Amino acid sequence: MRNIVWFRRDLRIGDHPALVAAMENSDEIVPVFILDKQQISEAGSKLLAYMSNSLRALDESLGNRLHIIEGDQVEVLKELIALYDVKEVHISTEYERYGAQRDARVEAAGIPLVRTGSPYAVAPGRVVKPSDATPYKVYTPFYKAWCAHGWRAPAPTPKEIKAAKPSDKYRAFPDFPVPAGTTIIEAGEAAALKRFKEFTKNGLDSYDENRNFAGIDGTSKMSSYLKFGEIHPRTLLANLGESKAHDTFRKEIAWREFYADVLFNNPHTDTDYYAPKFKEMRYDKPGKQFTAWCEGKTGYPFVDAAMRQLVVEGWMHNRTRMVVASFLVKDLHLEWQLGERFFAEHLTDYDPASNAHGWQWTAGTGTDASPYYRVFNPIEQGRRFDENGDYIRKYVPELAHLSAAEIHEPWLFLDGYSHGYPERIVDHAVERIESLERLKEIKADKPEQPPRPSS
Repeated sequence: MRNIVWFRRDLRIGDHPALVAAMENSDEIVPVFILDKQQISEAGSKLLAYMSNSLRALDESLGNRLHIIEGDQVEVLKELIALYDVKEVHISTEYERYGAQRDARVEAAGIPLVRTGSPYAVAPGRVVKPSDATPYKVYTPFYKAWCAHGWRAPAPTPKEIKAAKPSDKYRAFPDFPVPAGTTIIEAGEAAALKRFKEFTKNGLDSYDENRNFAGIDGTSKMSSYLKFGEIHPRTLLANLGESKAHDTFRKEIAWREFYADVLFNNPHTDTDYYAPKFKEMRYDKPGKQFTAWCEGKTGYPFVDAAMRQLVVEGWMHNRTRMVVASFLVKDLHLEWQLGERFFAEHLTDYDPASNAHGWQWTAGTGTDASPYYRVFNPIEQGRRFDENGDYIRKYVPELAHLSAAEIHEPWLFLDGYSHGYPERIVDHAVERIESLERLKEIKADKPEQPPRPSS
């Protein structure tokens, strides 16, 4: 007897409840990945290259038995069910709109899906307010309830996986090369476990102190691995203690689950405003300034370094994600969706929930409990989180000749522009005031105190 394991956002064999469930009542599994033409057409080139590498890593862990097929999910699954005399199709539960709708369509076609586990420690919709069973709208109480709910221990990793050998017909591995001039991180479950081991040894205990500094290797870099399910969040959580640093990392995992929960309960907010009143705000049309932002040529070194990192590596430090998002929305007065789409084109860790709601949090249009309209100062953020300018020098070589005291404001020094760095496209101080004025026009989230220097 055979069962299909349909891999999607779970490209691993460790801590994989659906894989374990499929093996429990079958003599042999049929591991399958179906290339989705729609998703491929909408994905960025670096993400596709990463996925291609991840699939090859998964295939190796399965003894080169992974069935890779391009086509309609219903047609592919029906063909394999008939060929292998399959009893059940096992999956990890999907909660995002596209995945959930796809699975509903498959079931409507008469294909039995057995759901076990999900990409989350606690599935979206599980954590609700005890008073009225409604979803949380603010992160901090969600985090407390999420911790109180708890999660299962990691599922055991199979010692041996008996899988059907696919014919050449079912070995249609995609060939998405890494774009020229870019470098992406190593993909696959083994790479994820290796990176987390290194982080646990060298970075976890100081995570609370170092995670915001863009110029050092102080973050876990687990986001791409979590995106493709090469590692499960429970695997990460199982290794955490109760120290401040460990709790800070636990909170970052919870942010991912909070945003998944928010999107699950508000599925339109992947592209639309969580706070509808912000649709009324005056926004500018994208033009040359948007192009400069995309190219990392705004004239603000910390912003430009981050944008260039994104384009070259398919990843960006979390602190700088907030800074560049604030700059787009608050300094250039453009809608957050423009930035969200640009991130989607370049990130190897692109996640609809985390990306959209990370952007909305910074834009002030999402789940933000802050009593004031937050505007990040790109100069001060650079000074605080790249004090010596090492991060800037790495990605903005036109400024490599400047000292730590000079590099954050090159316009103040005679040779600041001597190597071709562009002049500022806007004056932050002016645009901050303009942003707050536009806020007043819609009478939304007014500051509870007089304007103060931005964060």
